[in-house]
Amino acid sequence: MSERSFKKVGAGVAAAALSLSMLTACGGGGGKPTLNWYINPDGQDTLNKLAKDCSTDDYQIKIQLLPSSATDQRTQLARRLAAKDSSTDLMSLDPVFVPEFANAGWLAPFEGDLGDQVLEDVLAGPADIVQWDDRVVAVPQWANTQVLWYRKSLAEAAGLDMTQPVTWDQVIDAAADNDGTVGVQANKYEAYVVWINALIQGAGGNILDPDTVEDGRDAKVTIDSPAGEDAAAVIKKLADSPAAQPDFTTSNEGTSLGQMFPEQGPGEFMTNWTFVYNNYKGLVGKPGGPTDEAAFADLGWARYPQTVQGEESRPPIGGIDIGVGAYTKHRNFAQKAALCVTSDDAQSALAVNDGFAPTRAAVYDAPAVKEVFPADLLALFRESLDSGGPRPKSAFYSQVSSAVQSRWHSPASVGASTPGKSAAFLKAILSGKALL
Repeated sequence: MSERSFKKVGAGVAAAALSLSMLTACGGGGGKPTLNWYINPDGQDTLNKLAKDCSTDDYQIKIQLLPSSATDQRTQLARRLAAKDSSTDLMSLDPVFVPEFANAGWLAPFEGDLGDQVLEDVLAGPADIVQWDDRVVAVPQWANTQVLWYRKSLAEAAGLDMTQPVTWDQVIDAAADNDGTVGVQANKYEAYVVWINALIQGAGGNILDPDTVEDGRDAKVTIDSPAGEDAAAVIKKLADSPAAQPDFTTSNEGTSLGQMFPEQGPGEFMTNWTFVYNNYKGLVGKPGGPTDEAAFADLGWARYPQTVQGEESRPPIGGIDIGVGAYTKHRNFAQKAALCVTSDDAQSALAVNDGFAPTRAAVYDAPAVKEVFPADLLALFRESLDSGGPRPKSAFYSQVSSAVQSRWHSPASVGASTPGKSAAFLKAILSGKALL
């Protein structure tokens, strides 16, 4: 509704109601039930195969495609679940939506031994995300984390020892002094909050106090802190630096990819997700990619930069978790299916085909996965997920994110006063004294 207007609202509502009733009918009635699995567009081919392979004599899994925007995905699922839609059997959830949906009672928890099975061998970061109120409420399917991607020749020219931790200050200076750039996600959207959160956590702070975050609207806002000031200083430094890319204030995950291997020039340092390796590997000899294998070999990777020198960085954590709708008529089947589509084999296929990092430790040693990724890169992904920092685990996260975006964007305007301004606004939003 935000991107287009509909004149025939009545007809639209009727069509939506008909669509919902058809899906409900699909999941109920006689014969073998159909489990509707709402997925986001990432890795569709692999997910469709998983749906087919995990269907059994007892049930069939049918894919339903969600919009590409995470915000629109949340909206569509929330509307269905708020209406107690029984046809929402399985759903792919961005990790930040898990607390909200669990708090609302929209997710069927995995109880007892089933919960233990979900968490078995799962890395620390993804395991924490799927737990709410001492219950397991979703199953980690694949994980995502950010690392520092860079041209080895650029780092060498700058004299940076990339075998040791590097800071944001060092990376920005190295790029600026050697005609390179620094790629980030700084458009007014969720990934910008991912960057802000990682910077703050890397300086020892948090947007919300982790000990009070599950208190919902009563959570303690802690973004106005020395850590918040350190984060703002990094953003301001890049904004004022010649290393900032031309589209800095509107940059996203894809915009800086072409800056790594320009036709001319030294390239860039870039913080981005795990898909980057497979992306460039598939672009060797093609526009936007390395000119040849020798150029591809100039691609390096390192731990996410430190906000403060000597303080361990807290790499961002993302991915997809599989939730089972609380109102499904086939809870046992749906939870069995959730375990199947998140199995070791499933995670291996997602890693090999789509470049998604596994959430289970054993999958990092799978032969097929080790053939696709260099050993040190797999180790970096695993280390980053084990020591990374999640975004605030709040049932009101969507409001938290929007409030932060509204006061930290444009990044060109960020300064020492930004943490204080954002704290005041965030407190007002959570207390109901202000509107987004």
